[in-house]
Amino acid sequence: MTTYAVTGATGGLGRRAVQELLDRGVPASDVVAVVRRPDAAADLAARGVQVRHGDYSRPDTLPAALAGVDRLLLVSGSEAGQRVPQHTAVIDAAAAGGVQRIVYTSIAHADTSTNPLAPEHRETEEVLRRSGVPATVLRNSWYAEGYTSRIDEYLATGEIVGAAGDGRVSVAPRDDFAVAAAAALLADEEGTVVRELGGPGVTLADLAAAVTEVTGTTVRYRDLPAGELVATLQGGGLDAGTAGFVAGIDTSIARGDLDTGDADLAALLGRPVTPLADAVRAARG
Repeated sequence: MTTYAVTGATGGLGRRAVQELLDRGVPASDVVAVVRRPDAAADLAARGVQVRHGDYSRPDTLPAALAGVDRLLLVSGSEAGQRVPQHTAVIDAAAAGGVQRIVYTSIAHADTSTNPLAPEHRETEEVLRRSGVPATVLRNSWYAEGYTSRIDEYLATGEIVGAAGDGRVSVAPRDDFAVAAAAALLADEEGTVVRELGGPGVTLADLAAAVTEVTGTTVRYRDLPAGELVATLQGGGLDAGTAGFVAGIDTSIARGDLDTGDADLAALLGRPVTPLADAVRAARG
């Protein structure tokens, strides 16, 4: 029997990936949920999933967490500036423990992207290559929730303000990425595989149109030069670093860094990617 492990299994993507493994018929006893706080995974334990303590920032916890694991879904960490050492600790423990394949959630076009999040993913991909463990690298584009969580703000102001120009971003709901990650974990593949995952590319003007369509309230996209966006965000209360980070994401969108197309994600899902308008409707309840 194959044993599958998912790190970050109480997070939004990790928990949904565990659920997908169970839905696809993997016995709960063959699923390992690696978590920082086992009590937060009590519901998974009650279903028979092996819940193990494993903390990216505590390498000593990882060998036991990954013992006997054949395939590992490494969900990327959320601590900016700490991802490379954290991911390296997991990869090292997996390699030492005999894990046969690592599925890693990277970022779209990690090897060439100017997105401020890309460097840590690019370095992690290099660590994976050096480890010698066969890997499936899932270069995820943007979660639709990054936008749909702000719908009330868009409706209140009547606009989406950005610096993305006509750049397209391949948004898809987190659930789609999680289902795809589980599918990749179950797939029998050879060597290292890289997949660029996302939905059909949309502009921020398309996003504004989708919000308008679903809510009946007109929302428009207002495009600014990056420097003006930084100033606008600072005027709204963001510190300089955060404002620059947000503007950096938008300028990477303008460059096409988050435009992957939907072919790879649809192939893993076995169905079309959830449309943006459907994601907006779901966010509105």
